[in-house]
Amino acid sequence: MATEAPTQSYSEQWYWDDRYKNESEPFDWYQKYSPLAPLINLYVPQRNQRVLVIGCGNSAFSEGMVDDGYEDVVSIDISSVVIDTMIKKYSDRPQLKYLKMDVRDMKAFEDASFDAVIDKGVLTTCLNIITSLKCIMFHLYNILDFCVCVFRNLRLHFGDVGVIRGNTQHKCLKRFGVDETYRVLKDKGVYILITYGAPIYRLRLFKESCSWTTKLHVIDKSLTDQPLDTPKWELTKPLPLDADGSSVESAIGKNPDVHYIYVCIKDESSKMEADAA
Repeated sequence: MATEAPTQSYSEQWYWDDRYKNESEPFDWYQKYSPLAPLINLYVPQRNQRVLVIGCGNSAFSEGMVDDGYEDVVSIDISSVVIDTMIKKYSDRPQLKYLKMDVRDMKAFEDASFDAVIDKGVLTTCLNIITSLKCIMFHLYNILDFCVCVFRNLRLHFGDVGVIRGNTQHKCLKRFGVDETYRVLKDKGVYILITYGAPIYRLRLFKESCSWTTKLHVIDKSLTDQPLDTPKWELTKPLPLDADGSSVESAIGKNPDVHYIYVCIKDESSKMEADAA
């Protein structure tokens, strides 16, 4: 039986190349396009707006957008295997463009070149990697702390480990493409993140990275490509959102069976005000 790759491998091209060599059927993380279409249409209302789908894999999400009338959908992935497959699959659909690219380095795209960026797994994968790395660093720190107790002079060499441990998440967010996503978006462009991560954990990340105005929507988890007949939550209606996200639990209860959709609007005016302060 094949062993599961370490979480840290999720940021490596070889992992995804190997995975897609053995996966021929399309797979969508979290949600397919059809259930999300009303929300996408709300925040990307013009069909000629330019859309970037990051970490596309072999998902049919971009195809769904073009079927819905969108004229310029660019999809990127770190895996050359899956990108080659998707280019061949959609060679007769010029509205769909597939590029082998790492979200951490999108220099092929100019600043402010997209109206929307859609993320159905990249940031979540990033945070899983960070959590894994923090666990490793925590254990290493404890080992080093023990060594310091035994060999006091080691603190001269390892005294900054605590600082590294504390700053890991913010530095990794930059490393895993949040800054690049912000850069390629136009002012007032939208970064739409679909995830299982609750706002009490996610909102702080947006505040620490770039200048966003954030709205939150939820959608029932579904294993089909069609909306539920009687959805519990109104997809296009934002939830009340306070600074730490605690208001969401009051609105929809504790541990709801939903995916969270963060709509982060790029706000250059807020950034300029912050820089001037």
